[in-house]
Order: sequence, then structure tokens, then C-alpha cells
Amino acid sequence: MNPTITFEDFSKVDIRTGTIIEVNDFPKARKPAYQLTIDFGELEKKKSSAQITHLYTKKELLNKQIIAIVNFKEKQIANFKSECLVLGIQNNKKEIVLLQASKMSLKNGEQIS
Repeated sequence: MNPTITFEDFSKVDIRTGTIIEVNDFPKARKPAYQLTIDFGELEKKKSSAQITHLYTKKELLNKQIIAIVNFKEKQIANFKSECLVLGIQNNKKEIVLLQASKMSLKNGEQIS
């Protein structure tokens, strides 16, 4: 378990809903990954590298609403700048299962609280 944080620490993390609008292979990544473009509504579009190729096809990901942290500093991954972190849970096979709203789609850019 990670160290305990305060509510003020948590409030610094900007978690939002977004819809994947473009999915590309990422052959230069060290581990199998996709390059995603995600629409966060008024926050505009952001790009992310995601190691989710084992459970998701490009077709399945297109137009899928996901949850991501949008206020991380950009990270250079090979020849690609990742601008946000798509959230998921690692299963027992070490594959990433995406987090998403369970009941209905939400407006892109809605903040998770």
C-alpha cells in the first residue's frame, strides 16, 4: 500500500472523462502499446500511450469513453509525447483493464470527484 495522502493531495489530481477518437499502433514503444487521441471536450484533445493491446483491439477502443488523469507533465515515450494517463487496473495476467463509467456515457471533460 502506498503512503496515506491528504484530501489536498488528492485534489491536485485532475481526473476526467474522455472519448477515444483515434487509435494507432505504436511500433516504437518498448512494450506493445497504442497511441490514443482522446477528446476531453472543453479541455480539448490529448494524446496518450497505453499498453492495452492484449485486451483491446483498435476497433473496440474507437469511440470508447475512458477515465484519465489530464494534469500530468508530458512524458516522452520513444518518438511520442504522452499528455495524459489513461486509468486502468492490472488483472492477474498483468493486462490492463480500462476504467470507465458503468451506467451511462458522460459529457467529455467531466471531472471525477
